[in-house]
Amino acid sequence: MKVAVVGATGMVGNVMLRVLEERNFPVTELIPVASEKSVGKTVSFKNKEYPVVTLQTAVDCKPDYAIFSAGGATSLEWAPKFAENGTVVIDNSSAWRMDPEKKLIVPEVNGDLLSDQDKIIANPNCSTIQLVMVLAPLHKRYGIKRVVVSTYQSVTGTGVKAMRQLENERNEEQGEMAYPYQIDKNCIPHCDVFEENGYTKEEMKLTRETRKILDPAISVTATAVRVPVVGGHSEAVNIEFEDKDISITEIRKILSETPGITLKDNTDTLTYPMPAYAQDKDDVFVGRIRLDESQPGTVNLWIVADNLRKGAATNAVQIAETLLRK
Repeated sequence: MKVAVVGATGMVGNVMLRVLEERNFPVTELIPVASEKSVGKTVSFKNKEYPVVTLQTAVDCKPDYAIFSAGGATSLEWAPKFAENGTVVIDNSSAWRMDPEKKLIVPEVNGDLLSDQDKIIANPNCSTIQLVMVLAPLHKRYGIKRVVVSTYQSVTGTGVKAMRQLENERNEEQGEMAYPYQIDKNCIPHCDVFEENGYTKEEMKLTRETRKILDPAISVTATAVRVPVVGGHSEAVNIEFEDKDISITEIRKILSETPGITLKDNTDTLTYPMPAYAQDKDDVFVGRIRLDESQPGTVNLWIVADNLRKGAATNAVQIAETLLRK
């Protein structure tokens, strides 16, 4: 079982290596891939050092799987080259997500769609993954009409440069800026670039990807905010159902019985999800579940997940695991 990790020296790539090791994915030969400047460096995997190679070298090795976390342009150019060689590509960028010919997969939600014919599979946006994990079982029971989501996103979603900016600002040091404004002691309502409609690309990813994964009939609107947090992404979600006869008790039961979800919802004991709790965990955490008293058939809830794990690396590895089982 040859597995290439493209972007192995990056923030998500490092987590992918850790997740592959933790989940005991049957890797017999690891092929770490990074940019030309990283070639010759080594990465550690299962107490062994592996040299970083170029993309072309990795293609020539004909790995069984190539897990990409190296940006959209790299994926667009190189994923087809791997696929032509028989490699199954699981891509963490936005490059293939809205391609009608490519599947956008969260294994617990729509992993049954995967087949051995799929050579390029898209990993959804981190914020989308945790959202649809909670929406899917509720949509199945009540039918979702509309979703309003506001995100509170960790700086780790931007990358190492943003982490350094936050650290520099907290230490009152000058350094390179990942954001147009300070992030420490601040919230920036600006994740990714702005589109013509006034929404950011991140907000439109949440809208488009949720509809593709769950149901194109669902209305979704989003506001994405960057916050000075490291542990994970949080989302305040308002869900309007087609079926107005909803039960908070039943919603809690459904979510507590859904694989991959941990219910943390007891205001009497101040139990609710937080990024500090979700960090380095693979589950999606949900709580603060309550009826929206302004209109019938609607609930509010709060979702938190580690964006580098379930929001990226873990979901990608789970896709590979699902394919192996099939």
